[in-house]
Amino acid sequence: MGDVGKVIVFDDKAGLVSFVTRKWQGICAESLDKRGCMTAALSGGNTPVDIYRAFAQCDLPWENIRIFQVDERFVPKDGRDSNYRMIRETLLDPLSMPKENIHVVDTSKPSPDDAAKAYEQELAGFFRLQPGEFPRFDIIMLGLGEDGHTASLFPGSPLPDDTNHLAQAVMLDSERHDRITLTVQVINHARHIIFLIQGAHKALALKKVVEEKDTTLPAARINPVDGELLFVAYSEAADLLTENTYTRGEP
Repeated sequence: MGDVGKVIVFDDKAGLVSFVTRKWQGICAESLDKRGCMTAALSGGNTPVDIYRAFAQCDLPWENIRIFQVDERFVPKDGRDSNYRMIRETLLDPLSMPKENIHVVDTSKPSPDDAAKAYEQELAGFFRLQPGEFPRFDIIMLGLGEDGHTASLFPGSPLPDDTNHLAQAVMLDSERHDRITLTVQVINHARHIIFLIQGAHKALALKKVVEEKDTTLPAARINPVDGELLFVAYSEAADLLTENTYTRGEP
């Protein structure tokens, strides 16, 4: 395992994308060697677009890789704001990924609660979980919001530490879509967790999460039970970090 909470900063996009792609390939090789399958949960947003496109260029046994979602807006799956649509267009379609290898949040359900329950059943069935057990993803890709949110876990939303739920509905205000998200507990059971951070507007949130450990921010609650936690950031997002907090990535 790598260092828990390690921060690596890159000045250029090419270097960051190359690093994360090599990391993905390494985790895939390790997972296939040990378990014959790799399970990955992916986030949406703009930051990972180039990275997912790079993943799609990797020569990997994709038939042995299972793709899940970290979170989803309660919108049609082909809608403009759908995380699944972005993942499909950048990664799944270029690979012609078999449908049975893709596990999505079903937003055609009557409500976010119904979608969360269905996704929870999907996870429990695939990972063959007993009551009280959590899935052990090989890798979970996360983002970081300016407000310190990650996945669809927002400041002020209930984040119980003792829940056995695998997915939960998140009801937001009238200006934002309701969401379905993996719980903190599921994320913290992953073998590898990688945050991708881009933009100067996220610099304060990254400092609060990495240096101040401000657990009022959901991203600071991500602390793997037995896994690797890695923050990969563009330089403008790391401007407020002290020098001994991070290392510089190779160009």
